[in-house]
Amino acid sequence: MNKPTFKAGKYQHYKGNEYLLIDVVRHSETDEYLVLYKPLYGEGELWVRPFNMFFESVNVAGKLQPRFKYLGPESELNA
Repeated sequence: MNKPTFKAGKYQHYKGNEYLLIDVVRHSETDEYLVLYKPLYGEGELWVRPFNMFFESVNVAGKLQPRFKYLGPESELNA
């Protein structure tokens, strides 16, 4: 199973908050790929979400849009 391609960096959830995608990791029991990310607000705890769920589209008011929209690389966070 090859690691899926992705862009590390800053993402915006469709509800507005911003997150830093750190890496894609693998579940030790299921081999499922998970996205390792942290919110760019609050305490900044690390979270994981299934890769397919992170990158899926969601229906918002009848319109499909990405659950998390890529905003740019981490180096541009403070630009």
